[in-house]
Amino acid sequence: MQIGLVGLGKMGGNMRERLRNAGHEVFGYDTNPDVSDVDNLVELADRLRAPRAIWVMVPAGAATQGVIDQLASVLKPGDTVIDGGNSRWTDDEKHAEELAKHGIGFVDAGVSGGVWGLENGYALMVGGDKEHVDRLKPIFDALKPEGPYGYVHAGKVGAGHFAKMVHNGIEYAMMQAYAEGWELLEGTVIRSWLLDLAVNALDEDEHLEKLRGYAEDSGEGRWTVEAGIDNAVPLPAITASLFARFASRQPDSPQMKLIAALRNQFGGHAVESTK
Repeated sequence: MQIGLVGLGKMGGNMRERLRNAGHEVFGYDTNPDVSDVDNLVELADRLRAPRAIWVMVPAGAATQGVIDQLASVLKPGDTVIDGGNSRWTDDEKHAEELAKHGIGFVDAGVSGGVWGLENGYALMVGGDKEHVDRLKPIFDALKPEGPYGYVHAGKVGAGHFAKMVHNGIEYAMMQAYAEGWELLEGTVIRSWLLDLAVNALDEDEHLEKLRGYAEDSGEGRWTVEAGIDNAVPLPAITASLFARFASRQPDSPQMKLIAALRNQFGGHAVESTK
């Protein structure tokens, strides 16, 4: 099958290679000309036979919207756009409506696998109309891990990214639990792939002395918490893990300063001076 791929970063570039290894014909476009197969989106569309399929792997938000806008003017009725980035599921509904005005289909794909996806395959959570999803099944089969698992048509447009959002929220909480246990024990008997990755990191730097205690969030943890609020679903562990990442961005936490001051006031507990 032919497919176009927009965005050839760490994941997009590896996805192109995995698809080619499976026998698919892939043309990639990236703002970095050194990794691109074509010079622009017009040329990308011209290289593909109708009905075309173009998979977008760019950052969520303005970057994705910009590509969607361009593809709406480049593609033809019957073509399909797949957003495989980390877009918010509510944006998927908007993009589907925008493209539908031009007769263009839309599928959202939550993709998990990171830099390990090329070798191990990607977990795919897909949303969209059955006719569009079924046509793209050979692409999903090539990207997912071998065997019966690793792919699901989660429902209508937005369902794929909603499932991936919850997946990432769970991941936040699991990583936070492992991190807290490691700080306390520097060891555990629990087994998981995430924990195996932690072992890899600790083998390289036993006490993580080369790292600053700073953890960014991609946005999906926030969206998971917001979805919990919207649906009155309690998510205490996921919410706490998100706030823990916020705390990591403070070199000297104002909250902890006040807690130390209060402990000193009511109990005479010692405080540490900044001088």
